[in-house]
Amino acid sequence: MPVTTVSGTPVGTGHWIGGKRVESAERFTSWSPIDGRALGEFARGGPAEVDGAVRAAATAFEHWRRTDPARRAEVLHRIADEVERRTPELAAVETEDNGALLRSHLLGVMPRVAHNFRFFADWLTGELALPDFDTRGHRNRVSWDPAGVCALITPWNAPLMLASWKIAPALAAGNTVVLKPAEWSPMTASLLADITADAGLPDGVFNVVQGFGPEAGAPLCAHPDVRRISFTGSEPTARRIAAAAADHLTPVSMELGGKSPLLVFDDADLDLAVDLAAEQFDNAGQVCLAATRILVHSPVAAEFTSRLRAAIRGLRQGDPRLPETGIGPNIHPDHLQRVDGFVRRAVAEGARVLEGGGPNTDLGGNYYRPTLLADAPAGAEILREEVFGPVLTLEEFDSEEEGVALAGNTRFGLAATVVTGDPARAERVSAELTAGTVWVNCFFVRDLRAPFGGARRSGIGREGGTWSFDFFCDVKNTVTSPKGWM
Repeated sequence: MPVTTVSGTPVGTGHWIGGKRVESAERFTSWSPIDGRALGEFARGGPAEVDGAVRAAATAFEHWRRTDPARRAEVLHRIADEVERRTPELAAVETEDNGALLRSHLLGVMPRVAHNFRFFADWLTGELALPDFDTRGHRNRVSWDPAGVCALITPWNAPLMLASWKIAPALAAGNTVVLKPAEWSPMTASLLADITADAGLPDGVFNVVQGFGPEAGAPLCAHPDVRRISFTGSEPTARRIAAAAADHLTPVSMELGGKSPLLVFDDADLDLAVDLAAEQFDNAGQVCLAATRILVHSPVAAEFTSRLRAAIRGLRQGDPRLPETGIGPNIHPDHLQRVDGFVRRAVAEGARVLEGGGPNTDLGGNYYRPTLLADAPAGAEILREEVFGPVLTLEEFDSEEEGVALAGNTRFGLAATVVTGDPARAERVSAELTAGTVWVNCFFVRDLRAPFGGARRSGIGREGGTWSFDFFCDVKNTVTSPKGWM
């Protein structure tokens, strides 16, 4: 079957269906955001490939659902072992494919992929239980029954890590999976298919259909044999998925991004606050949790702004494969134009560019300068819509109440970050913020025991720990009477 070689690693370009590579009549090109090189021609799936994958998953489900949980956990641990063994090649391929920093992939992202598989394997066999309880002498026993075929649709900004957040609990629970990776970054999903086979996962339990949303994602979400849909992506796409799921009342879990605030109070450690603000440029700003709205208490606004501007100017932009690079490219020329469009419209509406403000013409390609905007008028698009690029906005507030009100002035509610030296203030402000996650004096600390998801338009449902099993399973209560026994 066709393969392409990226950073010395062979990558299968066909779909992975029923434990085999499957071709399509049409193909699409995956391009490197680093320098625009064509990385490979991948099979472009449609309804036929989707149906084949769902049928393979449905067939495999009958065996996998009855596999002893301890045995399922062993397989997931072997997958984690393979991810750890192949971390250097997974990291190199994903950096070529989506442009994120190689050192981040090596030190953080790929180890987290392995951890995701280990965590849910261990949760299945160790933590997923409630003690029996009594109702008037009757015993209640809660169990988690696998739901069936799970459709997982994942984004391009952290392809393997975000996919494994969904794949690991779905497989641990006894479900089978059809993954539709983003067409801009399909490569590590293909490598993961090989890894699952090497780890002994039975054929058909994990399937990958590559392609575009309207051609592959839409029929997958509308398939009558899909029992769960988990999606990470944009709000407009989520509406289409929800409409498709409605026909069969298929449960959905959705994480839809945000417009998160970072509140810096006048009692904050400004060195810490500046470091946290500059961290929002991670992955060229292509992070759903990024706190892109910087809200600063007016007594420290001038000092904070001066320090943040210096930190931005100190970011080294360039080839993400180099260890000295601090910010790499955006994913695709179309996305770069989208980011630039937001900045241009913001300036036209009255925003002032403090740093950056356009493509990095010294580097060309998909590189957009880390940008800081101030003085955007209330209600401006740049303050309301998710840019998903290296663009931060700066606003001032005069009181705690005003800061909280500004933070909540959004239809999103994925996350929020609070920087303060006062524990009482941290408690008050955190209690008032509408968000799935609030970080106080830190950012991006993600424990899989905790619930993850968004409020408002940032999503539906929670995943993590038992919350993941609650979604990927049919939770059942069995009530047994003390009467009727022989």
